[in-house]
Amino acid sequence: MKPQSAKAKGRTLQQWVCQKVSELTGFTCGKDCPIESRPMGQSGVDVRLEEAVLKVFPVSIECKNQEKWSLLAWIEQAKQNRKEGTYWLLVVKKNRIKPIIVMDAEEFFDLLKRIREDNQNGTKQS
Repeated sequence: MKPQSAKAKGRTLQQWVCQKVSELTGFTCGKDCPIESRPMGQSGVDVRLEEAVLKVFPVSIECKNQEKWSLLAWIEQAKQNRKEGTYWLLVVKKNRIKPIIVMDAEEFFDLLKRIREDNQNGTKQS
């Protein structure tokens, strides 16, 4: 596969993730929006989230759309690119399979607990 095609695959996954985060949070996604796919080759997380989005969805996202998986190396990259105060999350995909989310199990359950508490607090305030 040509490098240009590989980058297009990665970009497609990043844009899909941006759309999903947008649907979840209600913030818009796209160029110069609160949720934006980082251009290929730039350092940092693959999906850039503004502070307002991070308050609702405190996650640093790394995306990999490749046929050969290097899961442990990608997890380390996700951890290194994590923004302070957020959970790291890795979205992996290859041809003919749906995207898969990988994250630390303790952080996953902590995130679910936060969501439940936020929902309970929102219900009590109504």
